[in-house]
Amino acid sequence: MSKTRSEKSNKAIEKLTDNLGMKALEGFFDFKEKGTSLKTEVIAGLTTFMTMAYIIFVQPAVLAQAGMDFGAVMMATCLSAAIATLVMGLYANYPIGVASGMGENFFFVFTVVLGMGFAWQKALGAVFISGVLFIVLTIFKIREMIVDAVPQSLKDSIAGGIGLFIAFIGLLQSGIIEKSPAGILSLGDLTKVPVLLSIFGLTITVILMTRGITGAILIGILLSAILGLFVGVIHYPGSIVSFPPPLSPTFLKMDIRGALETDFITVTVVFLFMVMFDTIGTLIGVAEVAGFLRNGRLPRASRALMADAVGTTVGAALGTSTVTAYIESITGVSQGGRTGFVAVIISILFLLSIPFYPIVRMVGGGYEVSHGVFIYPITAPALVIVGSLMIQAVKNVKWDDFTEGIPAFLTLIGIPFTFSIADGLCFGFISYPLLKLLSRKGKTVSWLIYLLGVLSIARYLFLSIR
Repeated sequence: MSKTRSEKSNKAIEKLTDNLGMKALEGFFDFKEKGTSLKTEVIAGLTTFMTMAYIIFVQPAVLAQAGMDFGAVMMATCLSAAIATLVMGLYANYPIGVASGMGENFFFVFTVVLGMGFAWQKALGAVFISGVLFIVLTIFKIREMIVDAVPQSLKDSIAGGIGLFIAFIGLLQSGIIEKSPAGILSLGDLTKVPVLLSIFGLTITVILMTRGITGAILIGILLSAILGLFVGVIHYPGSIVSFPPPLSPTFLKMDIRGALETDFITVTVVFLFMVMFDTIGTLIGVAEVAGFLRNGRLPRASRALMADAVGTTVGAALGTSTVTAYIESITGVSQGGRTGFVAVIISILFLLSIPFYPIVRMVGGGYEVSHGVFIYPITAPALVIVGSLMIQAVKNVKWDDFTEGIPAFLTLIGIPFTFSIADGLCFGFISYPLLKLLSRKGKTVSWLIYLLGVLSIARYLFLSIR
């Protein structure tokens, strides 16, 4: 009797799922072939979103320092992430989240706008051009060829150098270290409430991470925000949700003509290379964990690369910096996610985040410690944590081989010490082929690296003439 009831129940469920189109959904994403289920994919999508959602708070806070509108950047960040991640899910069928990249956003603000003195509209123009070039290079599979030509030691040191740079900015913006008007660095005033709040956020996030808590960075931000309300560092805006902020302050504001000027070519090239390394590295990392690689190669690689190319182009038009695949996607894969439906869930969650703008504004806004000087005690600890994750890449560098280790070291320290990702890359691209030539190993270097070395030298000659 119970068996008959069970059979009837199962048939009813099957009929219901058929009516809802679930079987078509499972067939489209190949759930059975990938060894997963709808429930598993939804949980994996929620997990990955939790681990990368910090970008919703951090991105507007970072780009606002370049003079961009906070609300418009948040809108652009969520929309570009939703679009790019949807392309990753529906077109490439991979469980990978895509959003504005950490590292690229710092190059955009601190090197191009604040460092080189260019307008953010011009920087957006460079991002847009790089996005269009990404699409062209992806279609002809040239992106894979370029990334393969760059030595692994330089790839690892670039990631590590950007990690140091991000962590350094995080310590400055948390108030834990401070810079005098003369440019001298020193320990900040650790008795100030905002600085203590930063230390709390950093500590609680580290504890959550060591205990393996999913979404540790996001939880750390939210807990810091709650404490910040009690100690008066941030203030409740009066509502949790609101109508989406206007996109008009940044929408289609990119200066494409200005980005095509001779003195700006290097900036576009750096945007190109940064996202190439990020995306390829992330895809390989996630693919290894998920078991997607076939004979060392990733099936549908061009489709996956197309997701960040489209995201970057659309993101620049909307008003945000370069979009790239997120290594945090490994958390969803570890929960069993294996198909693009994970990405669909992430995309939907980014869209559902938009009405929570008042909370994002409250959390991401700066705290004025003195006239015109702001720190960011809620979001800055996340930068230090992300930096610590990125620096791990340097463990793979062959430090005992000086022709590999010295260029890697120059790149690693060049990025934070010059306060410029572009300069750090140039240090590596110049020293690597030069040392290989002098050590009679020149034939092991790709012609493309020699070209990059020559272009890097030409860049400094051009700057000296200017």
